[in-house]
Amino acid sequence: MNLPLREEFKQSIRLTVRWGDADMFGHVNNAKFFTYAEQARIEYFDALREQDPKFGQDYGIILASTACDFLVQLHYPAQLDVGMRIEKIGRSSMTARTGIFVGERAVATVSGVIVWFDYQQQKTLPVPDHVRAWIRAREVVAPIE
Repeated sequence: MNLPLREEFKQSIRLTVRWGDADMFGHVNNAKFFTYAEQARIEYFDALREQDPKFGQDYGIILASTACDFLVQLHYPAQLDVGMRIEKIGRSSMTARTGIFVGERAVATVSGVIVWFDYQQQKTLPVPDHVRAWIRAREVVAPIE
């Protein structure tokens, strides 16, 4: 597995680990890493919603699968930088990668498959050309297509 590097992520958000994120063992519960990745994914695509009012209403994205590699234990308190990028764009799906960092140290990486979806017809759609171009313009590392 390649460890994520901060410079791979043009889109990054800052999150604070909350006391309630920790489990009885004193480290951040593994389910919280998916919540952090979700927040980064939402904020990544919020910019598209501003440009396209139908995004999120008529069509948009759904998460088809996700996985996390936990690299080190994370404890409260901590400030996180959570970077999200699109690694690959297929016909109707995209592969997203989220890097979760404390300072420059990667603490976890979350991957996910996102599907472009017609909410009215309840079926997948090809990723539109304007969305592909929008993603390419946002990324430091060009997505595989």
